[in-house]
Amino acid sequence: MYKVVALVTMWLALFPAWSPQNEEVQDCYRRCRVSPQNDPDMERQEIVNLEREAANAIQHNDGTFFRRVYSEDFAGTLSRGEPVNKNGFISAVESTAIRYQSFNVVDIKVRIFRDSAVATCLWSSRGYVKGQFVSSQMRAMHVYINGGSGWRVIAGQESPLPPYMSQVL
Repeated sequence: MYKVVALVTMWLALFPAWSPQNEEVQDCYRRCRVSPQNDPDMERQEIVNLEREAANAIQHNDGTFFRRVYSEDFAGTLSRGEPVNKNGFISAVESTAIRYQSFNVVDIKVRIFRDSAVATCLWSSRGYVKGQFVSSQMRAMHVYINGGSGWRVIAGQESPLPPYMSQVL
């Protein structure tokens, strides 16, 4: 009986010391794990900037941006319907078969849904494919997830605008 009373007394004596510590741990967990309320306009601008960086990287056939921002499990579809993963997309960007004179992105629209976002835009390009001059316009859509390391693209789709093929000029 004395053992039970002693245990209950010790438990009651130590309980207040454990409780605040537990609350501090929980508070720390909430601050670290739960993203603070970010400014939606600032998040939207961050994604707009990422879309502009992507266009610049494509123009210069530079896959570095995509290695950094595209998720390892990225799934996308190129303008002619070819499905690609992250490595396939980077290979397409770095291909020497096409050299861009210009690659512009306009009409960027971003919708944010908690930790995910959808960006749509218009890509316009002019360049040489296998020595032949081409120009094209495509609608692009990218799905972003905001994780511990910032916004990551997890999916993408490019759709050519009519006449559904690059125009040879």
